[in-house]
Amino acid sequence: MQLTTKEIMEIIPHRHPFLLVDTIEELEPGVKAVGKKCVTYHENFFAGHFPNEPVMPGVLQIEALAQTGAVAILSKEENKGKTAYFGGIQSAKFKTKVVPGDVLTLEVEIIREKGPVGIGKAVAKNQHGKVTVTAEMTFMVG
Repeated sequence: MQLTTKEIMEIIPHRHPFLLVDTIEELEPGVKAVGKKCVTYHENFFAGHFPNEPVMPGVLQIEALAQTGAVAILSKEENKGKTAYFGGIQSAKFKTKVVPGDVLTLEVEIIREKGPVGIGKAVAKNQHGKVTVTAEMTFMVG
C-alpha cells in the first residue's frame, strides 16, 4: 500500500514545516512502514544547521523515522484517530550525514507491542543505500 502526503496527514497530526515524510512506499498496518523524505536545500533547518555546510540534524532524522512508525501503528483499525507519542529512543547511531539532494528511505518495523506501548526498529538510508541512522524507538498510543 502506498500513501501520498495528503493521505499521511489523514493518519498523523504533523504538518509543514514539521511533517518529515513525503510518501509511504510500503505499509503493513501495525507491522511495518517504509517512507521517503526528499531533502531539499529549502528545508527551514538548513538556515542555521549549518549556514556554510548544510546538514540535516540527527534529531530530525529520528523524527522522520518516528513519523513513519506512527503511520504504521496508527493505520491499525483500533488506533485510527489516535496519536502516537515518543516514549524513548535506544541505541541511536548516526552513520552518514544527510545533505540537500538526498532522498531518505525510512524503514520502521514494529518489533514489540503490549497494550498502548510498543517498540519500533528503525533504519534510514540515503539514495546510495548508505545507512544514515539506526535506532530503536519506544512509542505510546494515546
